[in-house]
Order: sequence, then C-alpha cells, then structure tokens
Amino acid sequence: MTPTHENRPAAIAFMLLASSLIAGTTLLAKVIGTGVAGDPLHPVQIAHGRFLFAWIAVAVTATVLRPKISAKHLKMHATRTLFGATGITLLFAAVAFIPLSDATAISFLNPVFAMILAIPLLGERVGPIRWAASAVALVGAVVLLRPGFITGGAPFNPMALLALCAAVSMGIEITIIKLLTGRESPLSILFINNSIGLALVTTALFFVWQVPTAQQWGALAGIGFMMAAAQTCFIQAMRRAEASFVVPFSYATLVFATLYDTVAFQTRPDGISLLGAGVIIAGAALLAWREGRAPRPFPPPPQDKP
Repeated sequence: MTPTHENRPAAIAFMLLASSLIAGTTLLAKVIGTGVAGDPLHPVQIAHGRFLFAWIAVAVTATVLRPKISAKHLKMHATRTLFGATGITLLFAAVAFIPLSDATAISFLNPVFAMILAIPLLGERVGPIRWAASAVALVGAVVLLRPGFITGGAPFNPMALLALCAAVSMGIEITIIKLLTGRESPLSILFINNSIGLALVTTALFFVWQVPTAQQWGALAGIGFMMAAAQTCFIQAMRRAEASFVVPFSYATLVFATLYDTVAFQTRPDGISLLGAGVIIAGAALLAWREGRAPRPFPPPPQDKP
C-alpha cells in the first residue's frame, strides 16, 4: 500500500489508535470467555459477534460512501476469510487461558508465517536477514510456550499453542491479502471479508449458541465495532507513511494489552513474558524494517490480530 500523501504524525496517531482498539477487542473477548459478564461464551460465538457487528459498521459505511464492490476474486476472498475467522476464533480461545500480553506477543508472529508461506504460495525469495528475523521471533515464541528446559522448570502451557495456531492462520490470511491488495479497494475487501466471515461463523454458531447476557451483548458489539474502527485506522495510517516507518508503532498493541489486563484482571507479565515478548518484537521489527526496504510494501492491512 503506497501512501497517498506523507503525514507521519497523523500516521503514528492512527496506528496507536488502531493498536489500542485491537487490544481492546482481546480484552472484551477475555471478559466474555472467562465468565466475568455471565456464563462463558464459546469462542465461535465471540467470533460471530466480532463479524456481525463489524459487518454492520462496514455495511453502514458502504451505504453512505457507495463504493464499487467487486467480487471478481470470490474464491480468494473465501479462502482468506476462512483462515482469518479460524485465527480470530483461536485467539479468542487463547486469551481466556493465558495473559493478554502473551497472546498478543505470539500474534506478532503472523507476518513471520506469512513470509515463510509466501515462498511456496507467491514464489517470493527470502534473504538471510528475513530468515534471521524470523528465527529470532520464533525463539521468542518458544520462550512464551514456557518449556522447562528454557524457563528453569516453568511448566509448559498448552493453551499458548492456541495463540500460536492463530498466528499461523493469520499468516496465511496475510499472504492471501497480499494477492488482493491493489486489485480491489480497501472498503470492498473489508465488506466482502466481513460478509463471508459472518456467513461462516453463523453456520458454526448453531452448534454452540447460548443466549448472551445484556453485558455480553454489549461486549460483543464492542468487539465488532472496535475491530472495524481499528481496520479503518490501520488503513489510514498506511496511507500516510511508508510501512517500514509506521508498522513498528503497531507493537504498542502489546503495551495496551498489558495495561488492560493489569487493570481488569490484575494480571502482570512476569520475567518470562517480558523476555519472550521482547524477543518476538525484535524479530518482527527487523522483519518489518527489511520488508519496508523491499519493492513490495509489507505487511498489508491486518484484519484480526491483537
């Protein structure tokens, strides 16, 4: 995505706002998934709320702006949405069991998996710097999984694997978005994504549905509207500065997630969390810097990462 006009302060502001909103969606997902606002809802039902209310927000916007909605690449849209919906459902499941800071940090691996998948799927060539950045980030993920041989006896947390699988799914989604970027308008992509996603999770919802409380309905609406707003802010940020400059500010999501978790659940990251998150961010930042120097800007607008 090439900036339409340079405005770095505005780009930073939009990216920080997007980061705070994305962290907010995971906080609300944790509230719904841990029984704070009533009996815990299934992650599929939380994902349904995300797509339902995001679709409402995008549909209203599309009705006002009346963009050209193209469905020329419907199969590609459907595949991308399938992996995106899977990723966000797994992420919402993960935050119910592990700290928001850990889940958020692991989610930063999605561009790493996107880079790896771009080799067979897009025919991209990967140089030593990109491989090194990916290796660094993956080491951070291993730390956050807390194997005893690294953490001095800290127990392995299998629930962290949910966040890792979410990052893989979102990495595949990013790879497909690369193919869509430039072929269709951002609003068209968002509308089709949320429409297909809503259809997919509505089908799965029949197997796990339970009546949400009034508080849970409010939280579900908040997740959907906040995600739609975050996507819009991310696109606006990318239009005002090069990816290599603005993408590193998205790592503020981890700061917001940690702050929200501390305030809402009194959960503070321990030394292992700080170490693992720091290593992942270092690798992801190096990868973002390297991709920003490549002819093709990276990454394209993310849809559901924390």
